[in-house]
Amino acid sequence: MLANKMRKKLSNQEWDITVVDRFRTHYYQPGFLFVPFGINKPKQITKPQSQFFRKGIQRIQAKVEKVVPASNRVELDSGETLEYDYLVIATGTRIVPEETEGLAGEGWHRDIFDFYTYEGSVALAEKLKDWKGGKLVVSITEMPIKCPVAPLEFVFLADWWLTKRGLRDKVELTYVTPLPGAFTKPKAAKLLGNMLNERNIKLEADFATGSVDSERRKLISWDEREVDYDLLIITPVNMGADYIEASGLGDDLNYVPTDPHTLRSKAHENIFALGDATNLQTSKAGSVAHFQAELLEQNLLRAIRGEPLKGDFDGHANCFVESGYGKAICIDFNYDTEPLPGKFPFSHIGPLSLLRETRINHWAKLMFRLIYWRLLKGLKVPMKPQMSMKGKVTE
Repeated sequence: MLANKMRKKLSNQEWDITVVDRFRTHYYQPGFLFVPFGINKPKQITKPQSQFFRKGIQRIQAKVEKVVPASNRVELDSGETLEYDYLVIATGTRIVPEETEGLAGEGWHRDIFDFYTYEGSVALAEKLKDWKGGKLVVSITEMPIKCPVAPLEFVFLADWWLTKRGLRDKVELTYVTPLPGAFTKPKAAKLLGNMLNERNIKLEADFATGSVDSERRKLISWDEREVDYDLLIITPVNMGADYIEASGLGDDLNYVPTDPHTLRSKAHENIFALGDATNLQTSKAGSVAHFQAELLEQNLLRAIRGEPLKGDFDGHANCFVESGYGKAICIDFNYDTEPLPGKFPFSHIGPLSLLRETRINHWAKLMFRLIYWRLLKGLKVPMKPQMSMKGKVTE
């Protein structure tokens, strides 16, 4: 998104724009949640990367080995070195099952699955085709994670899917989280926690996962609490790219310390970070990356012109929480304002309802996939990236 926006604004004669990406395929990652339940097919959530770049953007398929800020260069695994005037780090976050004892062993993709990767999602879909029931545990190893509500969405969809197949009374559903409740924000946590109770989904809160015993099929916390499972759907530890550590640019999880409002690196004036690659206290979610790209475009142009940066990013995030049974909840929040009830994106008319289960919310979530492919090309949407209080109900 950002490369396309900058290519449109900057002259080809004066500025070279280069995107380094080691993957040929682009995945619509929200679709990973739906593949195990047959709502999305694998072919619906994959497209070639090459479809999404404006003419005049140089693309290099390679892995970054190291960034050397002192000499403004990027070293690739191919041996090539790239020099830069400005660098944007947007290498996201990834699951690292090896960080948890026992997780990446013999049980991985046998009776332990993730749905945060294409491979994990497709493998889980195959497993569920013939699964007859038992103890189904959905767990989060530790925070932060990509799309914090996705594990909750999975457990709600599992409740619906099992009910539809006539298996719900044969399954004990448990949601395991390191958080003190269903979610981080109080109003949303109350709503989502009540939904777990209503659907007979057991909540194991404040559970800091220390290890997994795949032979005895037990999830074990650091304080030695145990949760039994027959099928474990786990969100492993999330970390940034390896080269962030090698370059001395990150924290202990390889996320880049970033100014929360300008998106500039705290350590280097000509380095910026975008999306899940940052250490910002906002959701690692696609909507956040989108809003950041809108604002970082302007700050990069200011930096190029020698102007002061503006602290426009307010931590804005919004997402649909799929709740099963053809409904979803919409939430909209930022650094300072928790999810509130009301209408979105337009006051009074919506058409989306905030903090309420509705069918319109569900269909909006499903339809967004079609809009997403156009957003990657830099499509301008008629909505400010900052959060608006219009349509929200406050006490």
